[in-house]
Amino acid sequence: MSDRWTSPGSPQPEDEPQQQGSAEQPRLDKTPPQGWSENPPPPAGWSGPGAPGGPGAPPPQQGWSGPGWGAPGWGPPAAPKPGVIPLRPLGVGEILDGAVSTARAHWRPVLAISLAISVVVQVVTLPAMRAFLGEESDFAALTERTEPTDEELRAAFGDLFAFTSITGVVTILGVVLATAMLTMVVSRAVLGRGVTVGEAWAESRGQVLRLLGLVVLLPLIGAVAVAVPLLLAALTGFAPLVVLVGLGAVALMLWLMVQFSLAAPALMLERQGVFHAMRRSWKLVAGSWWRIFGIQLLAFILLLFVSGMIELPIDVVARLVSGDEGDFLTGSLELSWTYLAITGVGGVLSSTVTLPISAGVTALLYMDQRIRREALDLELARAAGADGPATPGGAAGPAAPQG
Repeated sequence: MSDRWTSPGSPQPEDEPQQQGSAEQPRLDKTPPQGWSENPPPPAGWSGPGAPGGPGAPPPQQGWSGPGWGAPGWGPPAAPKPGVIPLRPLGVGEILDGAVSTARAHWRPVLAISLAISVVVQVVTLPAMRAFLGEESDFAALTERTEPTDEELRAAFGDLFAFTSITGVVTILGVVLATAMLTMVVSRAVLGRGVTVGEAWAESRGQVLRLLGLVVLLPLIGAVAVAVPLLLAALTGFAPLVVLVGLGAVALMLWLMVQFSLAAPALMLERQGVFHAMRRSWKLVAGSWWRIFGIQLLAFILLLFVSGMIELPIDVVARLVSGDEGDFLTGSLELSWTYLAITGVGGVLSSTVTLPISAGVTALLYMDQRIRREALDLELARAAGADGPATPGGAAGPAAPQG
């Protein structure tokens, strides 16, 4: 199989790719259409020199026909847009708009996938929050100490580290899993075709085990990138060196995560192994790291704002209902199950809204990089037009998007 992705259901590429020349300048045919005179009649009530309708009628002024019609300034035609994006290199706004349009046009499969993943993430996160940050935790006890001992500090930060590790890993796995599954929806949406949850699962289930390997390997790479330099620096016992190495390790982890950020869509769409997908992501990101990082950072900030708009009001309601409104003002960490249940609902709603957009941005970044480097737009245009109504042979048109 070629490493060039062809969307599900598209035909094999033809031997000769379609020519992408500049558009031919429009011109007026010298032969007048049937039923039309080459020289337009004069306006009603006006007759030119000579007998009306006779051979002395004046010719049309220059510029009425061809010479002035095809003036410079006629650009190439717009790129075809069979689905949620135009088939050409994309701008930042088009990537964000394409992700939102996919979630809106195909909301049924998108909602089912993102809701299921969001529920699983919250089911793991909320008990971890109560166990490691609740009123009986060492971290909560630290807030009541004016001069904590070294042992209390270690215990408190141990709880904090355990909580952030568990929730961080679960969140990363959820985001990568959502990206991979929703990529199948986006690949159809780009061609203007609908997809059901069953179809998305049928197309992705063959890659599930490889996907599991990828979502386990990526966090491990990030953890090793941070832990190994920190441990080596800690052995020196020189605190400033530990801080500098820690900052450098975090920067290294960020760089690696962006380098491998397109691995999930590459794995799902190209149907290759884990390491092939990682190599593909590395190759596609190379030379465009800052652009991809910037788009992903912008999407993260926008989604963080949307998430806050959903979760903050629900958090206030949860504290009022659970009777913890005083804790909200004092900063106490007494987390009742009532509070956690209500905020869990808010977390599910927030993730259900933001996960599809995040996944859509990643999938469209992958396609955009392939359009820029591998002319994927030619394959997508053929795939989108292969089943169109103008295709010889009378093939059926693309399936209508399923809301």
